[in-house]
Amino acid sequence: MRQSSVHYLPGAQPLVLDSPHSGVAYPPDFDYACDLAVLRQAEDTHVEKLYSFAPALGVAWVEAHFPRSYLDANRDTTEMDESLLDAPWPHPVATDPQVLQKVRLGKGLIWRTTDDGVPLYNRKLSVAEVEDRIANCWEPYHAAVAQAIEAAHARHGYSIHLNCHSMPAVASEFATGFPGEKHADFVIGDRDGSTAAPALSQLVCDHLKGLGYDVAHNHPYKGVELVRRYSRPAAHRHSIQVEINRKLYMNEETLQLTEGFGPLQDSLRSLVALLLATDPRAL
Repeated sequence: MRQSSVHYLPGAQPLVLDSPHSGVAYPPDFDYACDLAVLRQAEDTHVEKLYSFAPALGVAWVEAHFPRSYLDANRDTTEMDESLLDAPWPHPVATDPQVLQKVRLGKGLIWRTTDDGVPLYNRKLSVAEVEDRIANCWEPYHAAVAQAIEAAHARHGYSIHLNCHSMPAVASEFATGFPGEKHADFVIGDRDGSTAAPALSQLVCDHLKGLGYDVAHNHPYKGVELVRRYSRPAAHRHSIQVEINRKLYMNEETLQLTEGFGPLQDSLRSLVALLLATDPRAL
């Protein structure tokens, strides 16, 4: 495992936060062919800063240092775009049409294109280098998330996992199935109620709406692999994906923080405080 690939801070609370897409450490073997400024638009820029207060509250924190475009830790290893490879992929490949939608858009485990359809590579990738990315990035990231949730659940009898993301103000052509759609301030995803108790997801939505935000639920983002894999609401393991509109806190062109960062962070702090005070078994 590369020492810098994942940052994991254990916590003592039942709440676990993870940020799989905010990494900015571009590995020397990435060998991308597109412009770096274009590639950086894929990052969930500054999400780790938005939640920087959480570890001091005893909340477990997991953060990817590698960029999302290098390997997307929020995809299953079966979501492989075989057109990228110079040889057949020797491991299982997803067949579910819904799962494969992102692969067709160029957004599988290994990205083929940017959100605007710009190719990342001018060559084929080898099976060995993709396997290396999985071993050095995907596996340690998922191990850290699983460990954090397991520890929280063992200590408290329940766990609440927030999978932390940001989104552009307007959907790009190859980002979702709804190109050009203007996003809400927040999108809360629980895969149509399958990864968290509906009352818990509603509590999050209502809290954010009460703070004056425009909040959508499960559209256009329902949550993907990390909330699917580590949730089991019937066993008091709840996972919710939180997407934040980047226009609230940054300039999407320059990637610079704006005056909205402080008020937004205060809102997130109030949400974390609410969840720390909430036992979903009582909802």
